[in-house]
Formats: sequence, C-alpha cells, structure tokens
Amino acid sequence: MDQLTAIRAFARVVEAGNFTRAADSLDMPNATLSKMVQELEAYLGVRLLQRTTRRVTVTPEGQAYYEKTARVLRDLEDIDTSLNAARSKPRGLLRVDVGGSTARDVLIPMLPEFMARYPDICLDLGVSDRPVDLISDNVDCVIRGGPLDNSTLIARKIGTATLITCATPAYLKSSGTPAYPDELKNGHRLVCYVSSQNGRAFPFRFERDGEKTEIKVPHRIGVNESNAHLAAGLAGLGIIQTFSYSANSALRDGTLVEILNEWRPAPYPFHVVYPQNRHVPQRLRVFIDWLLEGFHIRSQQRFAAQIIFPHKINERL
Repeated sequence: MDQLTAIRAFARVVEAGNFTRAADSLDMPNATLSKMVQELEAYLGVRLLQRTTRRVTVTPEGQAYYEKTARVLRDLEDIDTSLNAARSKPRGLLRVDVGGSTARDVLIPMLPEFMARYPDICLDLGVSDRPVDLISDNVDCVIRGGPLDNSTLIARKIGTATLITCATPAYLKSSGTPAYPDELKNGHRLVCYVSSQNGRAFPFRFERDGEKTEIKVPHRIGVNESNAHLAAGLAGLGIIQTFSYSANSALRDGTLVEILNEWRPAPYPFHVVYPQNRHVPQRLRVFIDWLLEGFHIRSQQRFAAQIIFPHKINERL
C-alpha cells in the first residue's frame, strides 16, 4: 500500500462526501478508491468511514485522522509548490462557478487576456445562480455577490456592484412612473428575483440619506436566474431591480429606463470564495490574483460607471 496516496484518497472522500464524487475528481475507478481506503483502515486498525447504500459518514477516529493528515498534506503540497513555482507554468483544469449575468457581462469579456497569459490552464465555467457546495461539487472557487455567512470558506472581496430599479418605457407610459418606493405597492407589477435555494422572492431594497426601505408585495412573476430576470424586464412584464452592469446596454439604447435613482440601495459586495481546508494550487492562485487585478483595472476604465471596485484589492474577509 502506498500510504501517502491512500491518505490523499481518504481525504478526498471526506471532502466530497461520497466515493463516487471523490473517484471522479481523482479520475480513478470507484472500486479502486474503495479498496485503497479499506487497505488504509486495515493498516491503521480502525474504521475511518461508515458506509451505507446511500451515504458515507466519517467516524470520530476518521475525523481526527483527517484533520491531522490534512495539515501534513498541505505542508507537502506547499513544499512542492515552492520548489516548482519558479520553473513551472500554471497548468491543469480549473473549475469556477459564477452567476449568469456576472459571467456574461463581467467575467467572460475579461477571459481572453487570462487564457492568453496562461495557455496551459483549462477552464470549466459553471454558470448558474444556484448555490454551490465547493467541496462536494468539486469546484475550485465561486464568484458570488451578497453577504457571506459561511466561516469555513475564504473570501476575498473583488468589489461592489450598483443595484438599480428600471422598467421599459412602454410599461412606465401605461402604468406611470413611481416617484417614491412606497408607490410600488399601488398596483405596479414587480418582476422579482427568486432564490433558487428556497424559492423566496428578494425584496426591492432602497436607501436615501441613511433611510432604508424594503418593498415586499405579492408578485405575478418570479425568476431565479439573472439573465432571464433581465429578459423579463426587457419584455415589459414589470419593474425589475438588477445590477447596472447587466442593464447598461439596455439603458444606453433606451429599452430600459432607470427609476427611483435617488433611492439606490447600498453597493452590493462581490467576492471570490474558495475552501480554506484545501491546498490552493498554483492555477487557482494565479486566477484569483488575475481576477483581482483585472477588476481593479476595469474600475479605472469603462466599467467604472457600472461596478465600483476597491483600491485595496487584497482584502480578506
């Protein structure tokens, strides 16, 4: 038995939550992975995992062993990385998950420069607005907006975005243009953005001179994907609240009109997030550094009106 390989295999099962995901991420047959873990258990004389037909759970002994060996694995990988970084180029597959409108309007237009700079990195983009479990879904990092509540993840702030409220000229002509947020309750049709996790509609948020207001009214249409949400607004289905970078083109050509601009809510934070209990490979390190650098540069150029990015680009939350 190769003990180091077996430890790495066991750690991946713990992180992935089952043998199938772990085997896929390690590119090995499920049976080979299972045999490797069994040999490790036999060598140690303890059961590390409890297996059923539906799930795998870590025993108390397995959890203690994972925590101790994870530190050793990280130290070994750090040593390898430090020795190889100077003479090797970042390479390999990088899996990044990003929301729909952020992918379309922010990340993808920037990617040609990244791919030219790092030709040996292959990039898989998962584009959706649904929540992602970085470990079990085998994702290297996610780019997401909003407050963070998971202390087991490392988050680096890449900037803030502006939320605006808008509708088509035809809708405003037929239904009137509200002058105050409370007027949205008076028969206006709101197209709400709905959480893909719990199905709840996000309220329309407004702020002026420190006064914060949330509008929650029954909606006829809810959409749980950002590009489709914008499309619903463009179709004249009602008033939407979306990011200015997403609506920028429609605002320029007049197909959408911003309303209640004096009540724009506080800037919305965006982060790149990755696990803290997993070694950060060189390809992920350079991607994060490039991401922060690229967003910072764009804040000095044409993106400044749509997204405001911080000057301290290495902030860690």
